[in-house]
Amino acid sequence: MPILITTALDAEMRAHAKRDYPNECCGFLIGKRGDAGVTVHEARPAENMREDSLRNRFEIDPEEYMRVDQKARESQMGIVGYYHSHPDAPAVPSEFDREHAWPVYCYIIISVLRGQPAEMNNWLLLDDHSGYTQDAVRIVNSEN
Repeated sequence: MPILITTALDAEMRAHAKRDYPNECCGFLIGKRGDAGVTVHEARPAENMREDSLRNRFEIDPEEYMRVDQKARESQMGIVGYYHSHPDAPAVPSEFDREHAWPVYCYIIISVLRGQPAEMNNWLLLDDHSGYTQDAVRIVNSEN
């Protein structure tokens, strides 16, 4: 299922990835699912709660998840996925990512090479958790 994000959200996520380099950044994708795919209305940064391996792991506080989920629901939206960066690594899921992902959610990964955001890919975990399918990231003009 393709994911649609605005140029402004693309810039926000890339800026977050650059700011947190050389560590992984992470955040929520808030939006709606529809016939044309998943439309993201907000990319909300989250604090990486990981106490070790910050360069190649992220963890989001469950309480933060509950707060963000509640606020999204109040706006008639929901958490449709997550984004995170891969410092000096490709924008493909790691084995750790696969083990901690959930089906149905979109996972955007941004490769950050020597501090500069590069490739961005969208991944969907297969229902049997055996791997991912890659789907399109469609960037649309920001609304004025």
